[in-house]
Amino acid sequence: MRIVICGAGQVGYGIAERLAAEQNDVSVIDTSPVLVNALRERIDARGIVGHGAYPEVLAEAGAAEADMLIAVTLHDEVNMMACQVAHSIFNVPLKIARVRAQSYLQPHWQTLFSTDQLPIDVVISPEIEVAEMVMRRIALPGAVDSVRFSSGTIALLAIECREECPILNMPLGQLSALFPDLGATVVGIFRDEDLFIPNSADQLYANDLAYVVVEQVNVSRTLVLFGHEEPEAGRIVIAGGGNVGLAVARSMERQKTSKRLRVIEADGLKAHKLADELRRTTVINGSALDPSILKEADIGDADLMVALTNDDQVNILSSALAKRLGAKSNLVLLNGRTYHELSRSFGVDSVIDPKSVTISRVLQHVRRGRIRAVHSVQNGVAEVIEVEALDTSPLVGRPLHELNLPDGLRIGAISRNGIFIRPNAQTRIQAKDHVVIFVRSSAVRQVEQFFRVSLEFF
Repeated sequence: MRIVICGAGQVGYGIAERLAAEQNDVSVIDTSPVLVNALRERIDARGIVGHGAYPEVLAEAGAAEADMLIAVTLHDEVNMMACQVAHSIFNVPLKIARVRAQSYLQPHWQTLFSTDQLPIDVVISPEIEVAEMVMRRIALPGAVDSVRFSSGTIALLAIECREECPILNMPLGQLSALFPDLGATVVGIFRDEDLFIPNSADQLYANDLAYVVVEQVNVSRTLVLFGHEEPEAGRIVIAGGGNVGLAVARSMERQKTSKRLRVIEADGLKAHKLADELRRTTVINGSALDPSILKEADIGDADLMVALTNDDQVNILSSALAKRLGAKSNLVLLNGRTYHELSRSFGVDSVIDPKSVTISRVLQHVRRGRIRAVHSVQNGVAEVIEVEALDTSPLVGRPLHELNLPDGLRIGAISRNGIFIRPNAQTRIQAKDHVVIFVRSSAVRQVEQFFRVSLEFF
């Protein structure tokens, strides 16, 4: 597949790195020679210095032969115009644009991105995606990560195995035998900076991060089984009233829950605007690094501090300070990779990576065939993919143990007409089943070849 990417920042670089590793023909455009040179040196992709919306630059990048254009520069208008030029001049079949300004995304302007207006096939709003991720984390405090598949009937949970986890040192096969009705499958284990797909003889150890595919109705029970019985936060303090913070606050107000919510915003004008827009939320103007401001927000009684500013240092330090002042837990947005490894030493309980969230949304549309959802884990080391099986598939009707699945792959669940099925060796996939698969990035090419006919996987 030939792909042109406009923007060589963190998101553009991450997408290019992933797609180039899968032997796609990738060209990346950016106005920064520094970013383009860094990309040329590190990954197998062409780098072009120039403006992503200029026809001659797109032509140099190979837009005339491209299957897809992905516009993720820092400027919405450049991204939108790049899609327009790619459509009008080069007839690029699929165009994806990152659009951050919420003004463009208002429901009453929804016809803006139609084919006869601004021809963008997929619009991605990182702020909305991240806000939805934050809401899922708040709803499941025992999970480090959580994503829903198959219309919400299947969930992926990333669960930290602490010393008190009751199922440590137990073969996973025994776990399945003890809880046959749980509907949970451990599809991946992250241990000592390595992610591997376990078999029935493997065991969980303290400090492991277990990736579990489970029926949605059994999520709470699964978390309890892993030793997590944390109650959902009732008193929440948000640091940062930007697009993400505002989206989270609005979502909470729409839910009409009994949560007590406070938002801290350093910019005075933005704080006043937030106060006008939010009806049941207390907005405080000040720095989240100021102990007096945190105390004004009743941080000592907070169940959760959510740091959502655009500054990673502010997010980490304000969260650490919040816990020191009495907050029970924290959730931190980190835009760069610099502080991810250090965050635990600062007392950070959980991290959200907006780059990973955006890349997951892009990959959902890059993958060919009946792909319904994609979620990237551990900075792209693996993916969880929901795919629909076709009646022409050689997988259909055969027991899983006869399929000779490639290494680095685990089928976590099957949804058949909305009914959850936990797969075992005798399970047979049927046409139109939705299959949730956990796969290491190193096995993606094998998966591509294995499923290229059966599931229209790529």
